Amino acid sequence: MMDGTKMQELRELVEFLKANEIAEFDMEQADLKVRIKFAGEPAPAAVSGGIDLAQLSRLIGSAPASQAPLAPVASGSSAATTAAAPAAEATEKLHEVKSPIVGTFYESPAPGASAFVQVGDKVEVGQVLCIVEAMKLMNEIESDIAGEVVRRIASSGQPVEYGQPLFEIRPR
Repeated sequence: MMDGTKMQELRELVEFLKANEIAEFDMEQADLKVRIKFAGEPAPAAVSGGIDLAQLSRLIGSAPASQAPLAPVASGSSAATTAAAPAAEATEKLHEVKSPIVGTFYESPAPGASAFVQVGDKVEVGQVLCIVEAMKLMNEIESDIAGEVVRRIASSGQPVEYGQPLFEIRPR
């Protein structure tokens, strides 16, 4: 069972992650292990350790109903849960823009600057969508299709793998 101080710290951590649009977070402290993964809108996806899911649900009870449900993760497990896509998008064929290299994803040209693209923006072939930094080199990732940005999958400042989807674009 967690004391009030730990619960408050966890509440502040969840709010910090939401505010900074951090997509995934892992933490281990003594007898507590927390794994939070946001899907689409920020939504805690997994927690395990000294707190039960009912306590966490009450803790963040003001979260919108559209968020993904909480699911336990066994200690030491690296399995991730995913949120179901809306039915309209499930049948629609979206184009994924994937990372051509391993590196760090950045949505804007500089810290504090506006993102290259936002969800809902119309993009053209060759338009810069983001930057992937690899070995101190900033690599501009361009759209390979014209259309509308439907979803940004990667989070700014987070590592990405080769072939990892970064954006979903509805082709024109």
